[in-house]
Amino acid sequence: MTQHPKRLFLASLLATTLGAVAVAQTPPTPTPAPAQAAASEAKARPAARERRDHKDPAKFQQRMAERHAKHMEALKGKLNITPAQEGAWNSYTKAMQPPARDGSQRLDRDAFAKLTTPERIDRVQAMQAERQTAEHQRGEATKAFYAQLTPEQQKTFDSETLRSRGHAQHGKRGPQGGPGKHRG
Repeated sequence: MTQHPKRLFLASLLATTLGAVAVAQTPPTPTPAPAQAAASEAKARPAARERRDHKDPAKFQQRMAERHAKHMEALKGKLNITPAQEGAWNSYTKAMQPPARDGSQRLDRDAFAKLTTPERIDRVQAMQAERQTAEHQRGEATKAFYAQLTPEQQKTFDSETLRSRGHAQHGKRGPQGGPGKHRG
């Protein structure tokens, strides 16, 4: 019986000592420099700005067009497009332009609710067909452009477009959801 309190005392002493050693070995968390803090805030701000811009479709469309242009310029730089490839590049970028959305494609909730179920199904299927046609055209434009690239450029294009598609796919969200997560 007297051994139990001794063992308990030694176990707690050992745990306390190991805890103190672990704390002593943990490096202090560096405080971010003001520039780093501002950069991390700047990264967080665009998402909030885009959510606000969804309420103003023209602003949102402009921001998306700017992002697309920036992405395409970066891709062009990484590919080192030659003057001989400039025409193919221009055709590709024109085909890859995001479609202008004037709001005529979307029905507001009230208008959608007034449709009958078969009408809703037809409307959704028509919109899906339009998107599929546009995706097919972008795919064909990409294949034509890809054929104009050198093997080294093709390798770069493959890695860059794989990276960008991974972020754009809606099914690639983590367990916490993320931007665009449906909230019930």
